[in-house]
Amino acid sequence: MAGTRTTSRARATGKVRPKTQASAAGRARRHLRVRKKVTGSAARPRLVVNRSAKHMFAQIVDDSVGRTLAAASTLDASIRTADGDKTAKARKVGELLAQRAKEAGIEAVVFDRGGYRYHGRVAALADGAREGGLKL
Repeated sequence: MAGTRTTSRARATGKVRPKTQASAAGRARRHLRVRKKVTGSAARPRLVVNRSAKHMFAQIVDDSVGRTLAAASTLDASIRTADGDKTAKARKVGELLAQRAKEAGIEAVVFDRGGYRYHGRVAALADGAREGGLKL
């Protein structure tokens, strides 16, 4: 048919695929469970991890004032152009974050994995932060 445009059903109805919706809801539940126990303070701020399909984002947050003290991601110029797979880049994000935390005077943090399992890229980021001198 000439002139007709096809759109996906999800875009037309505003619905998300059931599997995507279920996994996102599960991660949100796990994240809330972690956040009940993990809080950042001025003495020991919280290291927050966010993971997308392509990138990793990490920041150190003082929850008592709600302020980000240091941040790093795979979108930083030094990491974006680096060679390696996503896990190697996640490790570099951890190292860069540890370096920026040292500059801000932070030595110890509590690790908030954000509802993600502690393996793969999340574990690599934590290992990189430890190698950079941060105490988790």
